[in-house]
Amino acid sequence: MARVVQLGHVGIYVRNLETMVAFYHDFLGMQITKQNWERGMVFLSSDPVASDHEIALMRGRPENDNPHLINQISLKVSSLDDLRTFHQRIVEKGYQIERVVNHGSAIGCYFLDPEGNTTEVFWRTPRDCWVPTGDPVDLSQPDEVILAEIDRAADRSKDVPVGGIKPAVAAPAGG
Repeated sequence: MARVVQLGHVGIYVRNLETMVAFYHDFLGMQITKQNWERGMVFLSSDPVASDHEIALMRGRPENDNPHLINQISLKVSSLDDLRTFHQRIVEKGYQIERVVNHGSAIGCYFLDPEGNTTEVFWRTPRDCWVPTGDPVDLSQPDEVILAEIDRAADRSKDVPVGGIKPAVAAPAGG
């Protein structure tokens, strides 16, 4: 059966193409792979060999309203140390952090880009976790503390298969 195997790209309507290209290129380190400034479009990739673009920026986001054009843009980093580095850079740049959470299968730092889009930089942990979870995590903790938190989160739902649902826990009797 045909199926989706990974995210291809996210397209975003932007108000200020130059600011957003600088964010994805200069701040996040993505490579511009295609661009047509006259038509108002720039494509970027973290690995052009693997994917010719993961982000497509297009001029045309409406002014003076609050459209929710995307939910989030999630970008993978290679290591826990890389995630810590991005967290530090996000703080230094003054981007608003929404949350830093342990998903069991990933540690994600969610923040707002220059136009208020929720962006996540995440590190894929060695564990699988097929139940949505989002325990707060402190990236200043040593690796062994964070890895133990990952294990606890993943172990809570270790019996749930891909696409499964964690059974509800019955309320205690007499309460």
